[in-house]
Amino acid sequence: MTSPLRLGIAGLGTVGVGIVRIIQKNGALLESRAGRPIEIVAVSARSKEKDRGIDLSAYAWEDDPVALAKRDDIDVFVEVMGGHEGPAKDATEAAISAGKDVVSANKALLAIHGQALAEAAEEKGHVIRFEAAVAGGIPVVKALTEGLAANEITRVMGVMNGSCNYILTRMEDAGLSYQEVFDEANALGYLEADPELDVGGIDAGHKLALLSSIAFGTQVDFDAVELEGIGSITIEDIRQAADMDYKIKLLGVAQMTGRGLEQRMSPCLVPDRSPLGQLQGGTNMVVLEGDAVTQVVLRGPGAGEGPTASAVMGDVMDIARGVRISTFGQPAKTLRNARAARAAVPAPYYLRMQLVDKPGALAKVAAALGEAGISIDRMRQYGHEDTNAPVLIVTHKTTRTALDEALSRFESTGVVTGTPVAIRIEAV
Repeated sequence: MTSPLRLGIAGLGTVGVGIVRIIQKNGALLESRAGRPIEIVAVSARSKEKDRGIDLSAYAWEDDPVALAKRDDIDVFVEVMGGHEGPAKDATEAAISAGKDVVSANKALLAIHGQALAEAAEEKGHVIRFEAAVAGGIPVVKALTEGLAANEITRVMGVMNGSCNYILTRMEDAGLSYQEVFDEANALGYLEADPELDVGGIDAGHKLALLSSIAFGTQVDFDAVELEGIGSITIEDIRQAADMDYKIKLLGVAQMTGRGLEQRMSPCLVPDRSPLGQLQGGTNMVVLEGDAVTQVVLRGPGAGEGPTASAVMGDVMDIARGVRISTFGQPAKTLRNARAARAAVPAPYYLRMQLVDKPGALAKVAAALGEAGISIDRMRQYGHEDTNAPVLIVTHKTTRTALDEALSRFESTGVVTGTPVAIRIEAV
């Protein structure tokens, strides 16, 4: 009889419980597809007494995840605790030192420490798999490392945080303000304990950094990701975008340019009839572009017990079958340290600002844009707020550098009040 693949699971929150449920329910199916049994040997979590709605009596219990990682009777350490420091990092390092394969759903840990962890694991001939860390149930890591491995990837793009997509689509559908929908999402438990991880683009930025490493053969560099959250988006922005046949999405884009690796996670306007524009609610979508395949669009649930546990088990099944792939698609020591580059590819921009309602105000703004080398495609003044006039401008294609120059010139015009909102219009 083929020996079973023995798991130790650290973390019994939503995802950990989902993994246990899959193994308990589909054990025979997993064995038939993997060619060997898959068994849980031991588990670890903060509280042994908590009722999780599943039977854990058949598994050994470890209070300390590091002790779990070191057990001689496990082959694979499954880390679904979360956090980029502390127990998750310590236990993962212990598992690698003890010669275990690792399956992780921890995007923050890998985005920050992935290079060192990958080198340590590969030096011992073991693997770290992390499908569940990016886009939930969408098999995007497998697509890049396997299905599209023959392609030179030219761009990775996607909506990778379901909470932000829920907020933006809910604002549009219900005509509610950002703060109203934020409070609603928070009350429903859709946001992290620190909501800034979601709405500030940090969570999605971790995912983009991991995909960039695989796509472009570079060391993970989360610090180089340009981050801008959705907190400045208003219902007026969403309505104005809709009038121009666009939707606003928190969009991650990574591409290699002559100036270096561009990685940005920021609100963008996308055509409303594009796959990204039609994405609703908490669903995720990743678009992969390569020289041979042209474009592949992957869509699915980005979080939740079932989808994330499914992704974890996909990695476990590969290990059970003997599939051994380097953490980031090629040996970690061969990944290059890419130069970080700001967004250099020209694009149109949407600008919203408040102008003092007096003669010549629009002319001064137009002059500031012209001095920065930016031409105006469309301009609209709508309504009035006391002594201020809201103004919307859509530029022709320009660079972010030129746009920043124009924004700095606005300050000296004496007619722009508050901080203008600038949103890139992305070609998809």
